[in-house]
Amino acid sequence: MKYSRISRLMKILTTLQAGKSYAVGDLSKMFGASRRTIFRDLNELQAIGIPYHYDAAAGGYVIEPDFFLPPVDLNLQEALSLLMMAHKASEHIQLPFKRSAIIAALKIENNLPVKMRQYCNAALQNISAKSAAQAPIGSLDKIFAHLENAILKKRKVQIIYNSLFDGKVIDVELSPYRLFYNHRAWHVLGHCSMHKSVRTFKLNRIKQLKTTDNCFTDGKNFDLDEYLGRAWSMIPEGRLYNIKLRFLPKVANNMAEVQWHSTQKVTFQPDSSAIVEFRVDGLGEITWWILGYGDQVQVLAPRDLRKRILETAKNMIKLNQHE
Repeated sequence: MKYSRISRLMKILTTLQAGKSYAVGDLSKMFGASRRTIFRDLNELQAIGIPYHYDAAAGGYVIEPDFFLPPVDLNLQEALSLLMMAHKASEHIQLPFKRSAIIAALKIENNLPVKMRQYCNAALQNISAKSAAQAPIGSLDKIFAHLENAILKKRKVQIIYNSLFDGKVIDVELSPYRLFYNHRAWHVLGHCSMHKSVRTFKLNRIKQLKTTDNCFTDGKNFDLDEYLGRAWSMIPEGRLYNIKLRFLPKVANNMAEVQWHSTQKVTFQPDSSAIVEFRVDGLGEITWWILGYGDQVQVLAPRDLRKRILETAKNMIKLNQHE
């Protein structure tokens, strides 16, 4: 989407005013403008007295937190997208502070012009989001807020956790680095005292949670994307594999229309099957994904992955062949 110069300036201003730092490259991608144009826009904002500066630690531009500028009026698309996220996206994933989001959406809605509000109401009646399978957690708001506060204050937490990996309930001290949503559940990721490494914990498996008086200093520069690396989803195993699969025509198009992994490469064959290649850290997670396609996928490489699939398939037959 291309923006007019004035519109782009206002968008950059409101983006920086949100409190997060943005590099010039980020702003260039967001607004479809060259880096040179973004630099020129930033100079213009400076000329009219907008108190922004470059934060070297954050690696981007930020606006002074005390600066206030009344928000610009929402256009129809902006209003509808906000209301849609609050009213519909909350049905699709389990959002923390869901009630607060809905109240905020109602406040926005009540301040819209009458015709815009009527249009949004009518449009939302025709939009649905199918609820996906999720890990239920009755006290999500409480646990999420507790961990969020601990992360901001750099305080360690003591958690009683039902660990499937360890096969028992464990009591650990955790330096929490990040909260993130993946695989139908919320997780906290940080350095675990018991395992002496960075670990991921599902919020719905936390039985007890207590903030300690102990502070942690690491984690400031922790990069979630770097940590996950080329893991299929969220569990890096420390070894990269070149995966090569052949999907039969029945599912080839359906599979190929989704970007499953950043390294994905799809080559369609004359018979309408598809050869799909990935470079993935670990075999555990991708094994279960492949099994979900049943007899419509063939593992071409590596041999270790093909062996895993065969062993699992044999065990499935053995488990289900007896009446």
